[in-house]
Amino acid sequence: MEAIDRTDRGKVRNLNEDYVGVFKKDHGDLLAVVADGMGGHLAGDVASKMATERMEQLWNKEGKIETPEQAERFFKEKIKQINYEIFKLARENKDYQGMGTTLVASICTEKFVTVANIGDSRCYLINHSGMKQLTDDHSLVNELVKSGQISKEDAEHHPRKNILLRALGTEKDVEVDLKTIGFEKGNYLLLCSDGLTNMLTDREIEDVLLSERKLGEKADYLIQRANDNGGVDNISLIIVYHHKEEKEEVGELHVNRKTDQ
Repeated sequence: MEAIDRTDRGKVRNLNEDYVGVFKKDHGDLLAVVADGMGGHLAGDVASKMATERMEQLWNKEGKIETPEQAERFFKEKIKQINYEIFKLARENKDYQGMGTTLVASICTEKFVTVANIGDSRCYLINHSGMKQLTDDHSLVNELVKSGQISKEDAEHHPRKNILLRALGTEKDVEVDLKTIGFEKGNYLLLCSDGLTNMLTDREIEDVLLSERKLGEKADYLIQRANDNGGVDNISLIIVYHHKEEKEEVGELHVNRKTDQ
């Protein structure tokens, strides 16, 4: 199982408020985190960095995850804790008032993947059967789509597309969505911010991930394509690959890999 991460400022924003991290244990299990910050000058950057770094710290203290129940319990407990820490910091510091962040994270083992999600950053499963979105966007526009008030096509260009109904750190308590699936050899897991999915269609992303490129080349090409299509937001992604036999390459494991281009 290999993983690689990328984050890029994009072509329009002055600041990269996204943070990403991949944290792998010696026994092979890994935690992948993508956080897309929001909330005014520097505050979004603070929230996304804090969420990612605190997830890493708590993950490093956790023992081996043996079951989906353990993985889901980890996310429930730790995300609740991190949410309150961000909320408290925002309440105590006027410069950080209103800050928050999306969070999509996955615990990946040889047998299963557990995904946690708050906001509109996404997680997808990709294999030769196709590409499936595992998370549900917590946004106003997605609620309008689910209620039948607008179509998916209308949602792509809706003026209130960026309004979130749920985020990490904006309220004292937060509800997190959890999902566990089997993780088979040859499968890809993609975690990403909306800076990628707003610039590329699912089919375009699927074609890149199932191409013959090496893992790092796939990640770089997705960033490039998003920027070529406008790059109107920060672009972040993590690709996790459950290799069939030979490893493609060793993932780059770090936090906040920023590219200020």
